[in-house]
Amino acid sequence: MILKDKNAIITGANRGIGKKTLEVFAAQGANIWACARKSNEEFEEYIAELSKTYDVIIEPIYFDLSDDEEIKKAMKQIIDTKKDIHILVNNAGIVAESKLFQMTTIEEMKRVFDINFFAPMLISQYISKKMLRQKQGSIINMSSIAAIDGEPAQLEYVSSKAALIGATKKLAIELGKYGIRVNAVAPGATDTDMGGKIKQEVLEQTLNKTVMKRMATTEEIANTILFLASDLSSYITGQVIRVDGGSN
Repeated sequence: MILKDKNAIITGANRGIGKKTLEVFAAQGANIWACARKSNEEFEEYIAELSKTYDVIIEPIYFDLSDDEEIKKAMKQIIDTKKDIHILVNNAGIVAESKLFQMTTIEEMKRVFDINFFAPMLISQYISKKMLRQKQGSIINMSSIAAIDGEPAQLEYVSSKAALIGATKKLAIELGKYGIRVNAVAPGATDTDMGGKIKQEVLEQTLNKTVMKRMATTEEIANTILFLASDLSSYITGQVIRVDGGSN
C-alpha cells in the first residue's frame, strides 16, 4: 500500500493509461480525484465499485481540457475540499488525424497544443500552489517516445509532448527546493485506443525497432507512474522515463 492516505489527481482517468493508473493507485491505497471530460454513468458505477473494493475515496471531476474556465472551476472544486494534494498525474491528451506537416493547419496544431501542453500547465499552476504550501508533492507528466525520437506521430503531437518534457525539466528546478518533484513518462507504442490509431505499417516498423517486439500494456505504464508518484522515487526529479520495450 505504497500510496496509503495519499491524495491524487489523475486526468483522463476514464480510459486507457489513465483508467489503469486509477486502478493501480486505488489498489495501493490512494484517494483519487478521477478527471474526465464528460459525465458518464458507466464510469461513475465503475469508480464506485473500485472505491468499495479498495476502501478508498474516488471522486469524479468533469471538465474539458480545451476550456480554461472549466479547468479553473474544476481545480477550485478540488482545492476547496481543503485536503492535501500529494500527486498530480497529467495524463489526458489527444492525437489528431495523421497528416503531413504541409497538410496540417496552424489551427489544428494549436488545438493539440491546447490539450496536450497548455491544459496540463494550467492544471499544474493551480495544483503546485497548493503543493507549495504543503512543501511536498509529485507531478507526473505523460509525454511520449515520439517527443524524443520524432516518431511515430505527426508534428503537432511530437512537438506538444516535447514541450511537456521541457516544462518537466524546468518545473523540477523551480519547485524542487519546496519538496515538489516533477517527472515525465515517455511510453512507446501502448495497447490503448490512441495506440490503435497508429497506422499498421508504422506500428510494425516501431515494434520491429524494439527489443521486446510488442506493445506495452497499460498496466506497465501505470506501474511506472506509480513508482514516480510514490516515495520509492523520493530522490528522482526532472527525469523522463522511457517505457518502450527497449527501443533502438
